[in-house]
Amino acid sequence: METTQTTQILTHQGALKLLTAAVAKAEEIGQPQCIVIVDASGEVLAEIRMTGAKFLSRKSALAKALTASSIGSATVNIPEEVRALIGLATGGNVTGLPGGMPIVVDGTVLGGIGVGSGSGQQDIEVARAALAAIGAET
Repeated sequence: METTQTTQILTHQGALKLLTAAVAKAEEIGQPQCIVIVDASGEVLAEIRMTGAKFLSRKSALAKALTASSIGSATVNIPEEVRALIGLATGGNVTGLPGGMPIVVDGTVLGGIGVGSGSGQQDIEVARAALAAIGAET
């Protein structure tokens, strides 16, 4: 039985690159966003509420990032019929709202990104642009 293992982590440089790319995409589409990036253990590495973004969207962006990191899948993959119940059962810490995506590099979940304040499609578009900037799966 092994007692240690080698793991990959998302560095602060990686988090900043994700954040910068997400902000650039949000500016390109003209939609200010709240963007949160967490590592694989759910710790916030970077976040921003762009000028003009809805302040409550920061909470949903955090929930999206945590959910995507925890389940290793996009938040929209949570079945619609359980989305509301999951949110209630977890005090809003888990969500099926669009805009949460795992940060997966070489098959390893390194964390999650959550984007909120636009339409669901805009949130996803911004998250995908960020992931592409670091070569993560989109």
